[in-house]
Amino acid sequence: MWTDEQRVEPGDERPDGARRRATIHDVARLAGVSRQTVSRAVNDKGEIDPGTKERVLEAARLLDYRPSRFARGLVQKGAVTAGLVIPDLRNPFFPEVAAGVLEAAEQRGWQVVVWDSRIDEARERQALDVLSHQADAVVGYFKDSDDVLTRHLGGVPLVLLERGPQQTRFAAVGIDSSAGVEQGIAHLVEAGHRRIGMLDGERENGTRKQAFLEQVRRHGLPVDDSWIVLCPEHSVAGGEAGMDRLLDTRPEITAVFGFNDLIAVGAMRTARRRGRGVPDDLAVLGFDGLSLGELVDPALTTLHIDKRQLGRLAVEQMARLCAGEEPLRGADAWITPELIVRESA
Repeated sequence: MWTDEQRVEPGDERPDGARRRATIHDVARLAGVSRQTVSRAVNDKGEIDPGTKERVLEAARLLDYRPSRFARGLVQKGAVTAGLVIPDLRNPFFPEVAAGVLEAAEQRGWQVVVWDSRIDEARERQALDVLSHQADAVVGYFKDSDDVLTRHLGGVPLVLLERGPQQTRFAAVGIDSSAGVEQGIAHLVEAGHRRIGMLDGERENGTRKQAFLEQVRRHGLPVDDSWIVLCPEHSVAGGEAGMDRLLDTRPEITAVFGFNDLIAVGAMRTARRRGRGVPDDLAVLGFDGLSLGELVDPALTTLHIDKRQLGRLAVEQMARLCAGEEPLRGADAWITPELIVRESA
């Protein structure tokens, strides 16, 4: 039915190899009609030949095209709804990200529906199933692969948080963990530490663990799996339990890097309970830059992430996708942590 020049395969790839969402331009090209004709067909407007309408709708189905309300011109205040999926609203990191999303959405006159997935992959998929019928675009934290997410999206634009450009074909806003950890480990090494452990928070080899291993090896320091302890709970209690295990395994450590600030605060509590002064006997470095870090004693040295900017960039990505534009990529879609030196390290 289609000529070679018209043919556009589902999941058409960009030159960089990443798949993109079909736009009204793709449907028009495949059906051999104008964008205005596509708009009339998918919105069931009159004044269009039935055969042409059938051809347009077939092209839309083939490309899994779903017109956003942006494409229909419904951009007045209150007309656009964004879905935000957060893994754990009890963790103070995520409300700050949400605040950035809400702030940027309000400036655009958007509504935001927030879904707490409670670190449950089934609830993440449920969120997509629901939001794909309620929202014009979705942004959030998801553990599933791109292929699984696609099956639950229904064609809605999706922006993933904390995934790098090589980790997904969707639009994303990432955190440059490598640049942050490089700053943190260099600071500990300059302070004279040669035996540095890590309290990790990801079951599989995550970016922060890989950055930690790369940096300690670059400085010629000893490291293997016994220097890293997993904290399944990303909480103060999880950090306390993890620090106990790390000190039992590697009592010689003089510094520890926590996957996040909550785990790092837990590490400090365990260190004091076991008679180790912070930072004299054990330096502690966090990652996130929570306000909580300024309130503990000693104040936590950490790698600060601009969480509100993370949320604002996510909204910018959604707006671009809904308007049929290419998302931000490269350095424009990354947040680089900044080392904040306080008293703990």
